[in-house]
Amino acid sequence: MNREIGEPANVDSGAQRPDSERFYRETGLASEIARIAEPVLEGLGYRLVRVQISGQAGGKEGQILQIMAERPDGTMTITDCETISRDVSAVLDSLDPVHSAYRLEVSSPGIDRPLVRPSDFEDWAGHEARIELKELVSGRKRWRGELEGIEDGEVRVVCDIEGQGLQTVSFPIALIAEAKLMLTDDLVREALRSSKRGEEAVDNDGQEAPGNAAKDRQKRARKPAAKKQPGTV
Repeated sequence: MNREIGEPANVDSGAQRPDSERFYRETGLASEIARIAEPVLEGLGYRLVRVQISGQAGGKEGQILQIMAERPDGTMTITDCETISRDVSAVLDSLDPVHSAYRLEVSSPGIDRPLVRPSDFEDWAGHEARIELKELVSGRKRWRGELEGIEDGEVRVVCDIEGQGLQTVSFPIALIAEAKLMLTDDLVREALRSSKRGEEAVDNDGQEAPGNAAKDRQKRARKPAAKKQPGTV
């Protein structure tokens, strides 16, 4: 199906803030880990951003299970990562969804974060993002532009379209496969301001978690080699 760019939706003055349920969905083993981890995170007061799996099942280093998470206000500390790692590890040990050696990493989303909830597009309006669609819109799936927010379930983005200049285009949330903020000077400045606000909110012994902060853990396979199954990314 090849869609054409439509006119921007009219603003509904009575519209409510977009919900905070994730539209992004993992597949394979990552989907199973997300299903297990998300309620654990919510019980601790955090939100799941994304689960990714890298490495090879049965390999020397094993697989890496990366869980991106954050507090509802977008902050994340090293202590938060340790708390999540401890509790998620206990549940994974109990349910044993990974049949090979793995290492669990818990991190904040980072500055150029993935956008996984409708509310993310509203919260980060004014910043550049890269969006990949599930199907063609005006002959392409990949778009890049400045976020304008979300209206009536459609993400609005100002894009520089060849021959037309800057145009506002709209994409239904259901059509978005992946979205991510672009690392720009404005975004870095905003991240620094947020970091300073976060430092004021934590105790003196607290530390802000860098984008790639991780709490690693090694697990040995408890099943015979013949029953090991390769993970799916």
